[in-house]
Amino acid sequence: MRARITFTKQGALRYTGHLDLHRLWERAMRRAELPISYSQGFHPQPKISLAAALPLGFASRGEVLDVRFNEDLPTEEIARRLKDSLPPDIQITEVESVDERAPALQTQVLSAAYDVHLTEPVDGSALKRKVEELMMSESLPRERRGKFYDLRPLVEMLSMVTEADGRVWLRMTLASREGATGRPEEVLNALGIEPEYTRVERTRLIFQE
Repeated sequence: MRARITFTKQGALRYTGHLDLHRLWERAMRRAELPISYSQGFHPQPKISLAAALPLGFASRGEVLDVRFNEDLPTEEIARRLKDSLPPDIQITEVESVDERAPALQTQVLSAAYDVHLTEPVDGSALKRKVEELMMSESLPRERRGKFYDLRPLVEMLSMVTEADGRVWLRMTLASREGATGRPEEVLNALGIEPEYTRVERTRLIFQE
């Protein structure tokens, strides 16, 4: 059986890296006595795959993993068994059964949506103008690890939200494909916002149909 689990990652677990998160899930599944499938060979690995690495410090409401079990189980039972084995900062929001023959989870991710809350006051009208200029620009040359690339095609959507009390924050949807991944902090840098003065939350991953 191949099960797909959607879950949140909040609180202190924002600072848990990709590999540690993988190990956390393996331990939780073993504690829940779920029949995980393992790879063959000298160092068998659990057949657990996370959809897309979440940068350290980011929270999430929509992380996704696939896990293979040696037997079929009702999805409600998987969620029930895991509930008491996971830390409070991880909450399961959905468990579904997926086709064993479907492509690897990581290859199905197209984009990622983020909410970015600003922890320092900003001039809303100036920020709105910068957002509009960025979306209207034809290219945004950037440098990452010594290589130049164009950020603009990686920004699928960017908008400013204004609350009733006048506070503003950002919504963005960025490409998240292999070799073409937009990073929220690079969009913030392009807008002249220091990433350390923001709280970033990934709200969902968008997959191929």
